[in-house]
Amino acid sequence: MGDTYNHLRMNWHSRLHLRHIRSFLEIARAESISKAADTLGITQPAVSKSLKELEDILGTRLFDRVGRGLRLNDDGRIFQSHAAASMSELMRGKDRLARDGGTATRLSVGTLPTAAADLVPRAALAFRDAMPRATLHVLTGPNWLLFNHLRDGTVDLVVGRMPEQPVAAGVTFEQFYLEDVVLVCRAGHPILDAPSPEACLSDFPLILPPRGAVIAATVERYLASIGLPALRADIETVALPVGGKVVRLSDAVWFISRAVVADDLAAGALVTVALQSPLLSGPVGISVSQTAPINVARDVFAECLRKVSREASPSARA
Repeated sequence: MGDTYNHLRMNWHSRLHLRHIRSFLEIARAESISKAADTLGITQPAVSKSLKELEDILGTRLFDRVGRGLRLNDDGRIFQSHAAASMSELMRGKDRLARDGGTATRLSVGTLPTAAADLVPRAALAFRDAMPRATLHVLTGPNWLLFNHLRDGTVDLVVGRMPEQPVAAGVTFEQFYLEDVVLVCRAGHPILDAPSPEACLSDFPLILPPRGAVIAATVERYLASIGLPALRADIETVALPVGGKVVRLSDAVWFISRAVVADDLAAGALVTVALQSPLLSGPVGISVSQTAPINVARDVFAECLRKVSREASPSARA
């Protein structure tokens, strides 16, 4: 009985995050999900999701719907008293650290090259302003490696494409936006004049993402959809210094996430080939282990990522 209780207690703790408490307290204050979202600076679906997750964790509903608003029920009022007290203690701790100089905090983030190009650098600057005593450690690498690090606790969160099974097991993913994979070539490439670029893909050297890269399955599905499931790559890479240079110096074409080559596309050094397919897009966001403990620095950095994502224009996101 004791082992079962301890297991349930540890599972409850591992699933509860600061965002759940913040969203709950703001909904209780405003009695409205939309008003809470405006105050917190996040989307209504994100607030609704946090509330649903909290109620699932606690095993009870916390609000009754009254007209178009929400009102705390008896269980909600009980939880509110404890949640408010806990948040007050956290704020007092933060103030004490600020007053006394505090201790240094280290946050480890794993990011895929797509997000490392723009989203993470902008969020890192905002994080520095929010937590000046914290050190942000950024690790880049292939998808499988980053999620291995997430599972063993080497990194606190991963920024990038939504993981696929079985990698997604035990991971919570929050989507920010959709990002597309593009086929790029040099300016003046003959494929740009082809009436059907898909029909002549095999006529040129091809660069594909290696197996294990987060976009590899996306590209494989696309090639299968146009009848080229066995098309062989001459080079496999998602590295801009390699792929970008080869494309600029030859007739090679390269399937790569738009964010990786955004600067080269803006400068005209590379050009996208017009391929119309919904199969070449995928969600980008943050992934956190479901067993990760509460981490204030991680939650602050996640908020910075959300803010940067909301503020970025579609072209900046690309």
